[in-house]
Amino acid sequence: MSVKTLAQVLPYGQCALRTALQRLVHAGHLRRGREHLRGSDSARWVTRTWFSRTARDDAWWAEFTRGGGDDSSPSPPPPPPQPAPPSAQPALRSRALILLAALGRTAPVLSLSARECAELAPLAATWFERGATEQDILRAVTSGLPTPVHSPAALTRTRLINKLPPEPPPPRPVLRILECAKCGAPGRPEALPGGECGPCRGEPGPRPSGAALSSARVHALAAEARAAAGRPAERTPA
Repeated sequence: MSVKTLAQVLPYGQCALRTALQRLVHAGHLRRGREHLRGSDSARWVTRTWFSRTARDDAWWAEFTRGGGDDSSPSPPPPPPQPAPPSAQPALRSRALILLAALGRTAPVLSLSARECAELAPLAATWFERGATEQDILRAVTSGLPTPVHSPAALTRTRLINKLPPEPPPPRPVLRILECAKCGAPGRPEALPGGECGPCRGEPGPRPSGAALSSARVHALAAEARAAAGRPAERTPA
């Protein structure tokens, strides 16, 4: 979201838009930076503009760069639940219950009763919680069935437990870098209070360490370097 892009769709000039964005940054509503693409094995970074309807302080934005504080637009509180009328239809069946009830269509020998489906539904729901699909569960339960199947419910329970996939690995941490709102220089959140770097806030830059070398000291060091290299010393012009 650059100033030029906004000027093409809004009836304001670039100077006015730039001032408005700077005020949003100072108020804690806006930050710019770069973000590494999730799931990308390459070093590809994209430019981002993050906006929060709620004003955030520097500590919140620092946590945001580490992957936290993604609730930049908090949702309104849910309305209080309304009591269902007496004539209301029963609640919809869960995804796991529907899968087990239709299991007999894929493998007729695994037809289950309503009670058995209700008892096995929590086991199938665990598969969905770990990222499995309906096809994954059907393949695990119906492949290589013995002949005959004496107890469809017991066989389904055993396979749902023994073939349960492992828990998915935790997501990789988000890599984000904030940039100065004025000059665009990247930096750590601690070095960008209010969204601006030190030089843009008017702070003096770091002083060079050590005093400057005198002319005589420079000539002496150059002579030592030539002597170490086996070169003759140069005469200093009068």
